[in-house]
Amino acid sequence: MPEISLTVLILLCLAAAAAGWIDAVVGGGGLLLLPALLLSLPHVPAAHILGTNKAVAIVGTSGAAVTYVRKAPVQVGTAVRIGLTALAGSMCGAFFAAGISSAVLRPVIMVALLAVGAFVMLRPAFGRNEAEDTAPVTRARIVTAIVLVGGGIGFYDGLFGPGTGTFLVLALTAVLHLDLVTASATAKIVNVCTNAGALAMFAYQGTVLWQLGALLAVFNLAGAMAGARMALRKGSEFVRGVLLVVVFSLVAKLAFDQWSV
Repeated sequence: MPEISLTVLILLCLAAAAAGWIDAVVGGGGLLLLPALLLSLPHVPAAHILGTNKAVAIVGTSGAAVTYVRKAPVQVGTAVRIGLTALAGSMCGAFFAAGISSAVLRPVIMVALLAVGAFVMLRPAFGRNEAEDTAPVTRARIVTAIVLVGGGIGFYDGLFGPGTGTFLVLALTAVLHLDLVTASATAKIVNVCTNAGALAMFAYQGTVLWQLGALLAVFNLAGAMAGARMALRKGSEFVRGVLLVVVFSLVAKLAFDQWSV
C-alpha cells in the first residue's frame, strides 16, 4: 500500500461511506470515490486506482443488494440474467482499461449525465409508479435489457466505471418499466456482477491495492446499507430527488476536473 497520511486516509474513508450511500440510493458513488482516490494517490497508476475502486465498490454494492432483496419486490431471476451478461461485459472492459485516458472519457460522461438529468426533469412521473406504465414487459424487453443494459453498461463499468449505477437505474426503469426503488434494487444485483467481473480482471493483472481497498470497503458497506434502508423507507420520489442532485453535482465535478488541468 502506498504511504498515505492519516488526514488523507480519514478523508478517503468518509468519501467511501458517502459513495456507498449514494450508490445504494441511486448509483453513481464511483464518481465520488474514484476522483477522491485519484487526487489522494497522484503517483499511483490509473489501473491500480480503478482496481482498488472495484474492490471497495463490490462490498458496498453487495450489502445494499442483500438489503434490497430482503425488502423490495425484485425479480431476482431477471436481475441475475442481466448481471451475468454484465459480468462478461465488465471483464472485457477491464481488459482494455489500462490504455484508456480519463481526459477522453470525461466529456462523454458529462454529456450522458446531462441527458439523464434533463430527461428526469422533463418526465416528473418517470419511475414514480410502475403501475402508471401500461406497456407490458415482454420477452423482447427482457432480452434488450440483458444485451444492452447488461452487456453495454457492463463493458463501460469495467472500462471506466463511474456513474454505472445511475445508468443502470435509468436504463432498467426505461426498458423494464420498474419504479425507481425497484430499479435501484435490481441495479444493485447487476452491479455486483459487473464489479465482480472487473475486479477479477484487475486482480489477475495485479492492479488492486488490497489493504487500502479492505479498509475503505468497511466504510463503503456501512454507507451502502444505510442508503438502501433510507431508499426503501422514503420511496421513489426521494430516489428521484437524490438522482437529480447527484447527476448535476457530478457533472459540475467532472467539468471542473476536465478544464482545471
